[in-house]
Amino acid sequence: MAVLEKDTEVRTVNASIGFVAPGSFINRRFVAPGVEHNTGHYETHLVTVRDGRPLKDRFSLDVHGFVLAQHPTAVSDFFDKAQVERVYPGEVVETVKALTGATHVAPRGWMIRTSGDLSAHQRRPTAGYTHSGGVQPPASEAHVDFTPAYAEAAARTAYQAAFPNGKGYSRFLASSLWRCLSEPPQDCPLAVCEAGSVGEDEGVPNTLVIVDRLPDEKTMLGALPEEASLPAAAIFHYNPKHRWWYFPNMTRDEVLMFKFHDSDRTKAMRTPHTAFQDPSFPEARPRESIEFRTIAFFE
Repeated sequence: MAVLEKDTEVRTVNASIGFVAPGSFINRRFVAPGVEHNTGHYETHLVTVRDGRPLKDRFSLDVHGFVLAQHPTAVSDFFDKAQVERVYPGEVVETVKALTGATHVAPRGWMIRTSGDLSAHQRRPTAGYTHSGGVQPPASEAHVDFTPAYAEAAARTAYQAAFPNGKGYSRFLASSLWRCLSEPPQDCPLAVCEAGSVGEDEGVPNTLVIVDRLPDEKTMLGALPEEASLPAAAIFHYNPKHRWWYFPNMTRDEVLMFKFHDSDRTKAMRTPHTAFQDPSFPEARPRESIEFRTIAFFE
């Protein structure tokens, strides 16, 4: 595990972070427009989150699993879905290539999240909700968006679809490019866990179920015949060895890139992450952010 020099001297925050409880066996996340619900049993633990700002230039994707970088955007209004779709994917692809050195990058969709009032963004349930390009609340439990098994399958499918004439790939890297949209300070920033502090055997599958309207609890916990074929995230038990970091007061010209899965096991594999309530700034504003998933391929 890579430990940064003088990291004991940085400012820290005591934060309550949600972890899946031991013995939680039916773990599913149901998502509908503007609302999400986890069926698993969760517990909160008080965790030390380190302020990475003073050490921001020392983090790297290959060692720590995340990196903060300056990458301005030409998007003027991220709540204008048409503008985001027209401008942002190309920006993200070029940014990910620049940060990773990848040969090709396949976009995997985006989502805006806010800790503020969601009522203006919620819509009446309609058929065919796709859970992409909308506005959702922050995800408030320690998780990685892909399990290792789902990441491998998603990479094969994405490469074949996006690069049918490609030469194949020797490595892939699934990740999120995360940008804060609201002015600093933000009340509910993102914490990321140093990859080297997470064991390869950690993580419990959490099936993603996309619905037009949240069903009742009994239905959520009932039989789900197609479960094995659905996307799955990894959720984590509390581990005092985990080392958590965050970058307060992010601006819209900064991006935080963090890994879901790296097929090269000689490098940092993945970065658990979660939103948390930051008590450092009493006058903080609601957090608005955009996350954009990609899979980068190295030929």
